[in-house]
Amino acid sequence: MTIAQITGAIEELAPVAYQESYDNSGLSVGNPQNEATGALLCLDVTERVVQKAVEANINLIISHHPAIFGGLKRLTGSTATERVVQLAVAHNIALYAAHTNLDSVRGGVSEKMCDRLALKNRSILQPANRLVKIAVYAPSAHAEAVRQAMFAAGAGCIGQYGSCSFSAQGTGTFLAGALATPFAGKRGELHREPEEKVEVIAHESQVSGAVAAMRAVHPYEEVAYDLYPLLNEHACVGLGMVGELENPLKSNDFLQLVKQVFSAPSIRYVASGNRDIHKVAVCGGSGSILTNRAIACGADAFVSADFKYHQLQEADGRITVVDVGHYESEIFAIEIFYEVITKKFPTFAPYLVKYAINQIGYL
Repeated sequence: MTIAQITGAIEELAPVAYQESYDNSGLSVGNPQNEATGALLCLDVTERVVQKAVEANINLIISHHPAIFGGLKRLTGSTATERVVQLAVAHNIALYAAHTNLDSVRGGVSEKMCDRLALKNRSILQPANRLVKIAVYAPSAHAEAVRQAMFAAGAGCIGQYGSCSFSAQGTGTFLAGALATPFAGKRGELHREPEEKVEVIAHESQVSGAVAAMRAVHPYEEVAYDLYPLLNEHACVGLGMVGELENPLKSNDFLQLVKQVFSAPSIRYVASGNRDIHKVAVCGGSGSILTNRAIACGADAFVSADFKYHQLQEADGRITVVDVGHYESEIFAIEIFYEVITKKFPTFAPYLVKYAINQIGYL
């Protein structure tokens, strides 16, 4: 199977278009049409990881953190990133990453954190607002084909519901010019056609595909349609998650639970007094920007990583903030890659490594 087929399975769960604007997810090195000799799954792409792939004759590395995060202006081998890219290119190894797009979907990194804490009644902590309404006008007899084409392209999903649309009957008018080939009516004569307006919602990443699918089945030579950017939040896409413990825990008991289930050598925290912990927000990686969101949604605790000293202080007793460590909060990405690939391709056996860029020591 090809590299594109394997990475495509991951993108079915976490489309690259769901990544944050600063990110660099997707294929950064390699030819997607090459046959995959294997896949090495990791959190960080290091020289040690690439060398492992060379030794195992594996030509695809799938990581959570992109090997190339910022731009590369030269390849002299003077930085770790440059050396990783040089080594990968020299051995024809493809580098692929699913980073903030994997953080932004149900079934992603934050969902795995919820699994570890056994949280119930889960929802996205900060839903994205990247929705677009597509409204298209079609002859009444063709409206259903147009609707189904957009559904097949991924449009029409609202939360846990699919095939969502709205229709209204009306009358369209047009006057075909001398060079037109009208579906109905005659050139030079005003025509009135019974039409149906079909409206569906799509994530912005799905719009071009949905429009192309709609145009492919639409009978008109010139298709009338509108695209409306929406301020609505996408219930199933966004950063972090929030859920509830089945039974509330005392603050100290909750902290011990976090330390245990995330296999953290140590944790940093700011407790909110003796208040019981029931509702918990989580975010894999550097989630400090979501602290106020966690407070606003009524969470008793927020588990993430990379909090600065003053960010912890700003919690100000309103919420228990737990810094579990960046590596500890995101290592589940490897499990997700493994589950997705082996489910899609049962005979394909990925190789897992769990090296961090720098092995951090604790005393």
